[in-house]
Amino acid sequence: MRVVFVILCLLGIALMAGCQPAAPPVSVSNRPLSNNRMPRTNLPMPPTKPVEKLGWILFDGGEKKLLEEYKGRVLILDFWATYCPPCIEAIPHLRALDKKYGDELVVVGLHVGGEDDRPSVAGFKERLTIDYPIATPEDELTYSLLGTDNRIPQTIIFDREGKQVEKFVSYNADIQKRIDLAVEKTVNKK
Repeated sequence: MRVVFVILCLLGIALMAGCQPAAPPVSVSNRPLSNNRMPRTNLPMPPTKPVEKLGWILFDGGEKKLLEEYKGRVLILDFWATYCPPCIEAIPHLRALDKKYGDELVVVGLHVGGEDDRPSVAGFKERLTIDYPIATPEDELTYSLLGTDNRIPQTIIFDREGKQVEKFVSYNADIQKRIDLAVEKTVNKK
């Protein structure tokens, strides 16, 4: 009896699998793209510039900064949003690192919370007394550094030559220790 039941179940599964709708046909058009623009996609596109030529727009004043402007100093880029609990936990630690290393280290908070979250940033910055720069990254910079991984926070450390040293995803006590070690090692490497 049990064998018959198993056979009937397998037949049912096989029939259901065969009934799945076929993928829609792909149409190819010979029409040129209007204005020679690439089609819109949700997938990251490769950057058109080297990473060091990519940057961000500061929230306070709208000044554009490029990654290459920070050569000679250790740089931390922290990708975050106001609605992200681990991001909120990381901010006091980033503030402490910024103060501890002074001119040797620059911390930049890159807001990736989207347009809906953007109006909350000023109050968030004030409430958490964030004293390092807050900015919006260029899409190409975000894609270059994060790829398709949209988890936040992502904290990336660059050495004095502008080369990526470490990348941390999320935030907890273990990651905090690893960030501390990476920053100390990078700052002390001259």
